Amino acid sequence: MMNLSTELLDIIIRFGFNISVIFIIVKLVYQRNHPNNLDFVFTYFMFNTLIFFFAFSLASIKIDIGFAFGMFAVFAILRYRTDPIPIKEMTYLFIAIAVGVINALSGTQISYGVLLFTNITLIILTYLLEMYWQRNALIIRVVEYEIIDNIKPKNHEKLLLDLESRIGMPILRFEIGRINFLRDTVRISIYCRD
Repeated sequence: MMNLSTELLDIIIRFGFNISVIFIIVKLVYQRNHPNNLDFVFTYFMFNTLIFFFAFSLASIKIDIGFAFGMFAVFAILRYRTDPIPIKEMTYLFIAIAVGVINALSGTQISYGVLLFTNITLIILTYLLEMYWQRNALIIRVVEYEIIDNIKPKNHEKLLLDLESRIGMPILRFEIGRINFLRDTVRISIYCRD
């Protein structure tokens, strides 16, 4: 009976710590910068919780490294094949999975100091990268442009000025894409600061 209560107390403490870490990453870092992605917030919390309990339950069972990688492969296949997930959201999903695995499988071999350091490092790194990303994000717009003469290298300054006046913001750079001489149009990718 004593062993069961010790194990129950251990899972409660670990899960409380785990959910606190994922709360900081998802609610305070991710959702603050992506307020319209509430479905992803739900997904991150549930994936983290499922992985935590799954990994904690399997911690006492001897499994080989191939089985562990197989489980990650199963979750990689489950990456919502009907709706493609943007790479940034996939990264957050992987963070949610990894935090759950780290917090569930760090048994007595890993000290609480190391576990705390690992989780705090993940939180800080996620926060710093998210802030860097927001400050340095570029908007990419693809436009159909009809003044074919301006795509000549000697007219690139005129092209840049014309594009800036049309979209109403400074352009950092542009790339000329497909040219349609039958319709006298060109597809141009425009890069602007967010």
